[in-house]
Amino acid sequence: QVQLVDSGGGLVQAGDSLRLSCAASGGTFSSYHMGWFRQAPGKERVFVAAVTWSGSSTYYADSVKGRFTITRDNAKNTVFLQMNSLKPEDTAVYYCAAHLSILGIRTSPRYWGQGTQVTVSS
Repeated sequence: QVQLVDSGGGLVQAGDSLRLSCAASGGTFSSYHMGWFRQAPGKERVFVAAVTWSGSSTYYADSVKGRFTITRDNAKNTVFLQMNSLKPEDTAVYYCAAHLSILGIRTSPRYWGQGTQVTVSS
């Protein structure tokens, strides 16, 4: 059983940056592919970014490519999402996720964090 704790959300203005963190425990962190999803009010939860267990490969939704960067620190059991040039449409609850397969992390993660709110004002 893997436990994930998201943090780092907040209220920012358009154009600002934020870095989200996700601390993992209860499993072998370096075995899991990690990802971030987001859910805006009234909308479904959607994929944002993923990183393979080694950190060697990353994947992004088209809407965040070039602005967001996902990284991980296997020594600290933590994954990060650096969000730059934030837009009002990035406003959502962001969820950390984990899965043992790269397909699973992008479509149906096994484990979820509790979510952290990101609000971008114009």
